Amino acid sequence: MSYRAPLTIPLLLGAALLAPAALAGEGVNINRAGPETLAEGLYGVGPVKAEAIIEDRQANGPFESAAGLTRVDGIGPKTLDRNEQRIVLEAPEAGQEPE
Repeated sequence: MSYRAPLTIPLLLGAALLAPAALAGEGVNINRAGPETLAEGLYGVGPVKAEAIIEDRQANGPFESAAGLTRVDGIGPKTLDRNEQRIVLEAPEAGQEPE
């Protein structure tokens, strides 16, 4: 029987690095997500910005592109770039509650 502990550390580090990507899996639909989903799923977006996203969405309608998030106060190009792979755009269905 061979000793394989040296392989354990790289495997665990690899799994830890890939875990956020796996959790992001489907991404965050910025036109349907509720405040908790937005805050937990997007980098640099906390509860206050999440509420601002929802308020903007209610006032101006669904986002037509990810770049539309920059119309929300406090979300700029850097935040948009960090979340490019996480943002999903699907229009909400009539009467649908936020997720």
